[in-house]
Amino acid sequence: MIMDSICILTDSSAQFPKPTFRGCKQVTILPLEVQLNGSSLSEETNLHADQLPKNANDKLHPRLISPSVEKMHSLFVNLSQYYDTIIGIFLSAELNSCFQNSHEATLALSGKVKIHLIDSKTTSVGLGLLVQKAAEAVYDGMNAMQVERMVRGLVPLTYSLICTQNLSYLYFNGFADQTQSIISEMLGLLPIFALEEGQITTIEKVKSHRHAISYFQEFLDEFNNVQHISFLQSAKPNFKDAKILQESIRNSFPNISFTKHIINLPLAALFGPRSIGLIVVESPEEQ
Repeated sequence: MIMDSICILTDSSAQFPKPTFRGCKQVTILPLEVQLNGSSLSEETNLHADQLPKNANDKLHPRLISPSVEKMHSLFVNLSQYYDTIIGIFLSAELNSCFQNSHEATLALSGKVKIHLIDSKTTSVGLGLLVQKAAEAVYDGMNAMQVERMVRGLVPLTYSLICTQNLSYLYFNGFADQTQSIISEMLGLLPIFALEEGQITTIEKVKSHRHAISYFQEFLDEFNNVQHISFLQSAKPNFKDAKILQESIRNSFPNISFTKHIINLPLAALFGPRSIGLIVVESPEEQ
């Protein structure tokens, strides 16, 4: 073990704007499991988000599963053999039990391992950006307390919108009413959710992805000083919609960082494969 070395631990719902970045070798990714037909599938299988059915049902019964407390405990013990400190940054505790299970695992360690846990209150690229910032800060010499303070300061500056045609997926994950999901999919309605304090909150309902793109554009008009914008595309992306949004962003925010990503398997199992999203990160200076 290298004393004072720091590991950044996150989960596989994270999506990164860049495949490599300063400090990326300090990042460990914890696989979340996708449960289909009562069987848990790790992401090492060949299953991809675009192979999931459009709508969930009782037979499919999709769920996004966090590693157990016992598995988290074993992982912390293993990482402590190589790192002096572990900083865990996970998807919103309102979306999955990963953060809660890691917290319970730390209690069993009775302070034997230095662990800092952060609820990102987001997921996807929002989570990926927080992890990237933490890793870069570690690479640049910040200590664990400084990194934790910096990341916690960025959490309220990160905004996430998700629009889904697959409300049945949210129903089976415990985030939507069954009747609501059936009617919504039958009528072709697409609710748009915001992650407010990490919790899924319905803010609008539209009739197509094109209308969702228009709503995303209106949402962006509320910001003055933006650091990064990401567009999360469905498992079978509509490149025309992506182009419309990208051109709008270039006109409104010509100098900011913009990335596009296709929804990954953990997010598709949670929100459905036909979901799209918008992640906005404000510049700290605006605050």
